[in-house]
Amino acid sequence: MYSMVYITASGVEESKKIAKTLLNERLVACANIISGMESIYWWEGSLEEDVESILLVKTRSELVDKVIDRVGEIHSYQTPCALEIQIKRGSENYLDWLDNSLEKH
Repeated sequence: MYSMVYITASGVEESKKIAKTLLNERLVACANIISGMESIYWWEGSLEEDVESILLVKTRSELVDKVIDRVGEIHSYQTPCALEIQIKRGSENYLDWLDNSLEKH
């Protein structure tokens, strides 16, 4: 099984730092960064507004706990968002590439 982990970050630079760490540690095969997301959320009793980035990483489902734990260790947020989205289907060639990319070379 495969999963995507949805992660929000303070901006593109933090997303790149997290992505490169996860990629170098072979916890994920691919990372996509979307900049300029506007977020409105409750934090400690106040309504907050921020501009953040979205980091989407693809991996095997068996590695998701390690990905989420690692994000928690290196993220600047006290309570980072790192949510698993399971991939039910996908292109066979892409999923083969994903598997091969997670192998240590």
